[in-house]
Amino acid sequence: MKRRRFIDLSIAIEAGLPSDPPMMIPEVSYIDHGQGAEQMKDFFPGLEKAQLPGGLGWAIEFLRLTTHSGTHLDAPYHYHPFMNGGSRATTIDEIPLEWCFGDGVLLDFRHKGDGERITAKDVKETLDYIRYEVKPLDIVLIQTGADRAWGTPEYLLKGAGMDRESTLYLLERGVKVVGIDAWSWDRPLPFLAEEFRRTGDPRVIWEAHFAGIEKGYCHMEKMANLSLIGRPFGFTICCFPVKIKGASAGWVRPVAIVEE
Repeated sequence: MKRRRFIDLSIAIEAGLPSDPPMMIPEVSYIDHGQGAEQMKDFFPGLEKAQLPGGLGWAIEFLRLTTHSGTHLDAPYHYHPFMNGGSRATTIDEIPLEWCFGDGVLLDFRHKGDGERITAKDVKETLDYIRYEVKPLDIVLIQTGADRAWGTPEYLLKGAGMDRESTLYLLERGVKVVGIDAWSWDRPLPFLAEEFRRTGDPRVIWEAHFAGIEKGYCHMEKMANLSLIGRPFGFTICCFPVKIKGASAGWVRPVAIVEE
């Protein structure tokens, strides 16, 4: 009988970590069971705390965060208002569910340096090496090793990143959802900013994201635990996003399902 492993590929949404720009760091307020008991008195007039089990009520949390906090799935609308040569870009609540459940492919680029491009040639050579041909609706994951720095300020500078051509290489083969274990699908923003400062070429800015203007697609960012999958293909990815009306992204808890 086959054994099925479920691998959590997400990070937790956690307050105060310096792994996002300051404006994006989540804030979490925790209401404990004692405070919850006080709140319950407002809903049940005449209630005394002593009437509750152990004098305690509910626990809840209040969050202040962006749709791009934690592990999340970006919709085409995040990249531009238009996609596919002029069609209205799809928001996260409009993403077809069939995009978010399919055969997974893991491409390992941990040998690449921080800020290096992952080119279309790199992607092709890696696929040839693992003897796999990408097919429509495969979910392709890019491993850079950046997740080892999660929780530190260095995370924002870690990992190689995709470029326009390597992104289109996958999209032209029918891929709709991809993911990466770094802060961005592109190379880290400080590397892009330095190249733009040096060359003055605006094409370097967000080039992999902007590939979605030509072909609409979704990517997951801030993934983790890709090394636990243990194989380059032969597993399933499930990554349904939270449904937020008209939003550019939704939080996601991607899971790799491996049958052994």
